[in-house]
Amino acid sequence: MDAPQRPASVAEFTLKAVVAGLAFGVLFGAANAYLGLKSGLTVSTSIPIAVLAAVTFKLLPRGGTILETNISQTIGSASSSLASGTIFTIPALFMWGMTPSITQVGLLALAGGVLGILAMVPLRRLLIVQADAELPYPEGRACAEVLHATQKSARSARWVFIGIAIGFAIKLFLVTARILPDEVAYKPSFLANGGLTLAIAPALVAVGFIVGFRASAVMVAGSLIASLVLYPLVTKAHMAGLIDAAATDVAALTAKTAKSRFMLYIGAGAVATAGLITVVRTAPTMLASLKAVLGGVRQTDAAAGEARLDRDVPPFVILAGVVMVVAALILVPTIFAGELSLGARVVAALGVALFAFLFVPVSSRLVGVIGVSSNPTSAMALITLAGTAGIFLSLGWKGLAAQAAVLTVGTVVCVAASKAGDISQDLKTGWLVKGTPYLQQYGQLIAACTACWAIAAVVVTLGHTHGFGDGGLDAPQARLMKTMIEAVLGAQLPWDLLVMGGGLSLVGMLVGLPALPFALGIYLPLSTMAAVFVGGVVRRFVDQRKAERTNLESGILCASGFVAGEGLAGVGIAGWAYAMDLGRRGGVEGTVLTSWAALALLAVVCVVLYRSTLRSRA
Repeated sequence: MDAPQRPASVAEFTLKAVVAGLAFGVLFGAANAYLGLKSGLTVSTSIPIAVLAAVTFKLLPRGGTILETNISQTIGSASSSLASGTIFTIPALFMWGMTPSITQVGLLALAGGVLGILAMVPLRRLLIVQADAELPYPEGRACAEVLHATQKSARSARWVFIGIAIGFAIKLFLVTARILPDEVAYKPSFLANGGLTLAIAPALVAVGFIVGFRASAVMVAGSLIASLVLYPLVTKAHMAGLIDAAATDVAALTAKTAKSRFMLYIGAGAVATAGLITVVRTAPTMLASLKAVLGGVRQTDAAAGEARLDRDVPPFVILAGVVMVVAALILVPTIFAGELSLGARVVAALGVALFAFLFVPVSSRLVGVIGVSSNPTSAMALITLAGTAGIFLSLGWKGLAAQAAVLTVGTVVCVAASKAGDISQDLKTGWLVKGTPYLQQYGQLIAACTACWAIAAVVVTLGHTHGFGDGGLDAPQARLMKTMIEAVLGAQLPWDLLVMGGGLSLVGMLVGLPALPFALGIYLPLSTMAAVFVGGVVRRFVDQRKAERTNLESGILCASGFVAGEGLAGVGIAGWAYAMDLGRRGGVEGTVLTSWAALALLAVVCVVLYRSTLRSRA
């Protein structure tokens, strides 16, 4: 059933709504970019942006309507999805020594953003309206509830600002004071290269609170298997001479070497298998959605004269936009990394079009059930990269230029899939609050055309100041993409290690664990997953209390503030260092005393997060 019409006099697509959305989008997009490069995880920002926009409008003389706030959160959340797609791939170029320009990264993000938005438009009626009972779009519904609540009272909004302030202050303190470690560890001598580690990061704790206990427990389970079983096992076998008998010093296998030579491929196999399982499971949905793309364009023609609350952007905008993006990918030599011939650019552009329209329906459908934060866009990008690399290899295209080209194909597809999931949630919110679809779609296109440059600047700046990979920001997803491309094009895939990782994913699935979160736990470091699990435990305590005594909405807002605060501090510090050419300082070794102090700092975060959910007795 279509949403009822709203009065024509209600303000919606106004200048203040657009400006506020762009401003909040840049801030939260930068924060999400930093979080993703550090941990490999990103979160949805629709709800905190909606709250901040509502509070901002209340401070203005004429206030703001719920539809203006909806436009602001629609535009603002667009930047986060652009960040998600970009950070999963672009850092690999830095690791290859091929430093991209802000223009190149911005154009790649823009191309993916436009494709993702336009490919989703014909699916709106099918997925957002007709499948309302089947696809709840949890974050879209939650955001609609928040929008309705903010029209009555902005009391809970204070927790967003509290979270931002605390997250910012802790990150700034850890980086500038340099008296406490940003990670505490217990590594027993009897367990070679094994042990327990915990990152002191409010943003990661907040992520765990947002995704919940179940998801965080599954991820940390994978990391515990890697840290307490696989790393020591590989090290023990190596020291026994069973893996590399020719090593001159078999006892000197470090955790770094074990990771690069063995564990990286096991983790890649686990994630690739989990991603493939996800795609196979959603194949019927994918085929149905692809048919709906063609049918939806025809329906848009017929619906041009319908009520504006059921009106999408016209078909010529969709077709012209797609043609322009594909043409630009072919005709502009500098978009794809590496110096490609015209023929290679044609193949790469067709690969973008194929995989983007393959995974956009999948992404949109998946987020309808599991939400944006759990959308496996990295798995879709991994499959895209493997497929494109296989095509390049069959055509005899190898070397660094071919590797970079394959990676940038994955960038566009990853952004497109992430963007489709984001706009799907926004359109669900708009449908529930009686917003105008085509205005939201135009708002997303405006955001894609502007936020792409801010995201590109953040990624390139962090690449210059921090670096990626060993000695810099971990950028785990990008390292995974880099490893897969090198292995495929070099015809040197260690199939035994990949199969081992795939076997772990299958075992986890057989015992009822979600394949992708479990696989990500195996791949990502324990310090990251342990901090996420801490947040999940806090969420478990909240969920076990009676609903009348807790307010989960406030907790989510506080957690979103932690993500934004730490991310903004990290980006701000990096920008200052880049501008002043200050370079980097090394980390702080954790003594027993400083480690306990750092843990106390993390405990404060947990207490504040829990306290934010308690209802006032007044």
